[in-house]
Amino acid sequence: MKLNEVLKNIHPIKIVGDAEVEITGVNIDSRRIKAGHLFIAMKGTQVDGHQFIAKAIELGAKSILCEDLPEPVTGVTYVQVASTEDAAGKVATLFYGDPSRKLKLVGVTGTNGKTTIATLLYNMFRKFGYKVGLLSTVCNYVDDLPIPADHTTPDPIELNELLAKMVEAGCEYAFMECSSHAIHQKRIGGLKFAGGLFTNLTRDHLDYHKTFENYRNAKKAFFDGLPKDAFAITNADDKNGMVMVQNTKATVKTYSTRTLADFRARILECHFEGMYLEIDGREVGVQFIGKFNVSNILAVYGAAVMLGKKPEDILLVLSTLHSVSGRLEPIRSPEGFTAIVDYAHTPDALANVLNAIHEVLDGKGHVITVCGAGGNRDKGKRPLMAQEAVRQSDRVIITSDNPRFEEPQAIINDMLAGLNDQQLRKVISITDRKEAIRTACMMAKRGDVVLVAGKGHEDYQEIKGVKHHFDDKEVLHDIFKA
Repeated sequence: MKLNEVLKNIHPIKIVGDAEVEITGVNIDSRRIKAGHLFIAMKGTQVDGHQFIAKAIELGAKSILCEDLPEPVTGVTYVQVASTEDAAGKVATLFYGDPSRKLKLVGVTGTNGKTTIATLLYNMFRKFGYKVGLLSTVCNYVDDLPIPADHTTPDPIELNELLAKMVEAGCEYAFMECSSHAIHQKRIGGLKFAGGLFTNLTRDHLDYHKTFENYRNAKKAFFDGLPKDAFAITNADDKNGMVMVQNTKATVKTYSTRTLADFRARILECHFEGMYLEIDGREVGVQFIGKFNVSNILAVYGAAVMLGKKPEDILLVLSTLHSVSGRLEPIRSPEGFTAIVDYAHTPDALANVLNAIHEVLDGKGHVITVCGAGGNRDKGKRPLMAQEAVRQSDRVIITSDNPRFEEPQAIINDMLAGLNDQQLRKVISITDRKEAIRTACMMAKRGDVVLVAGKGHEDYQEIKGVKHHFDDKEVLHDIFKA
């Protein structure tokens, strides 16, 4: 493909060199450059890609997209733009043949529930008999082919490459999580969405966005960009639900467990094995627990309806679906208590999981919670996590999560700082996560619940830049076998 063909959707300030040059690939990572590639010099939050222009040319790049023009090298074409962040997605979209327009692509955004909703939609539409793509925190899928995920939303090059593979594999639908980082950094720029879903909004990623308003506006920008022929489904139970869609051109639909909405549900019965629900006047049994999962299921139901599926067919498939790995995943112990592994790593997510546990326990057992907080992330939520754990648990063990480049004990101290003397009586801290889980299991008696929160599906613990194998579920299984 010629360079000028991939520049059609952007407005260069200046082109130095031959715009007719043939390009064989597009990349923002200089290490992946091959002969004939276009290198996009992105000004990231940590690294400026302009520093690697010379390296990219050395590896064979024949064209450079940049904001600041360097000293030209003979035989290399330079394209200057106002924002490489804005241009990258648009360029990648054209290079890979505009794949999102050949799929029905649905994006899911919000603080909690993105992975569950996107994955359930993927599983549902595969059960309907379609080939389907998934872009999620846990794993990306091109139909049934798994492709490991490093970020909630890949970079714009990788994203279009994955979508192109989905089109090539014959996928008709694709469901993806859209993180606030990805929206703000325009990683989804140039994509055509058939629909968007909003889950909820609580404190998260303030280390990046700095204020809650910035975080909210990043999410809202996704809906602002939806086209007229798309749908936007929002959570009417969240105070920011209608804010998200106030400027969208898309057809707006709402879902709720508490108020009038286009899609409504209520819980009829609840057990650790699942719930009986009434959805839009029809009863259905599902293999999930918790009011927040009722909201997730409603979002899935609403999206399927808007994609043209019959309500009775949707409910039939919903009754067969299982929870996503590491999301409220129960493991029964030989001693008669239940361990639950969940990815909850925000105060609100932790509150939702603990609420769900209490809904089932109904006062007939104790709750022992093991939790921590990630290093090099929003420090403000650490004391809030501890407070939420203490508020709804009989005992709390605060431990290490992914400390990254921080000292685990310093993170634990930040969490403990949010507790008063009375709350501290419920709490012990054990830095070693495996030992913390083992201690919680030793405390538990028949009928109790041990919640292990924070890591969910993750099978590693990140310490000083190194990912060490660690899986909460494996640890629990080993304890139960001992």
